[in-house]
Amino acid sequence: MALTEKSLVNCTLKYLDKTFQTQRVKQLPSLTAWLSMTADMSDFERQALLHYQQLLDFNVHDWNEYELDTHFIGPLFGLVNFSTLQFNHFSQRELDAVVDDTRLFGRVDGMVASGSREPEQPYFAIQEYKRLTDPNGDPAGQCLAAMLAWQELNNGAFPLYGCYVVGDSWRFLTLEGRHYATSPGYSATSDDLFDIFRILKALKQIVTERVGGLSPA
Repeated sequence: MALTEKSLVNCTLKYLDKTFQTQRVKQLPSLTAWLSMTADMSDFERQALLHYQQLLDFNVHDWNEYELDTHFIGPLFGLVNFSTLQFNHFSQRELDAVVDDTRLFGRVDGMVASGSREPEQPYFAIQEYKRLTDPNGDPAGQCLAAMLAWQELNNGAFPLYGCYVVGDSWRFLTLEGRHYATSPGYSATSDDLFDIFRILKALKQIVTERVGGLSPA
């Protein structure tokens, strides 16, 4: 049977549910545990977050996705600091995998994966840095498609984590088998920003445990 090909950028939740029998459920143990994890925050981190929040609040209606990434999302991930000898945060890396009879391919906006120079085993995808007004495509579908492809490459051995961003709104999701669950929206222009940062720090704890190494301070 000939393979069907689908670019990540053209994937929607409707397409994925129909093609791969994915199903959204109200909650999954992996998402519930992730969102409830605690993490310390230093005074320096708090002040940096307030600085980035001020930039976001001033520009959120005008930034394109690259400006949003450069001036807000990237610095936020840098503040968490996923750069270790065991894993790292990568951007715009190619993904190509066959899921069932469909080839999923394209670039993932951001990922956290094992490996320090090149991504090896992925754990987390962030997709897509959309403007608040008139976003194109389905960032949730693009994120889930990347997670499905990774699941195939990793033989479905563990839950996969993800996040998609539209303007100042962040939603987190996990995938277990063909079931996925999505968090409520977190607004980065409100006090939710501290929860977003906590959840990203919790992700670093999860990845550290998965990789089995200790990250440098």
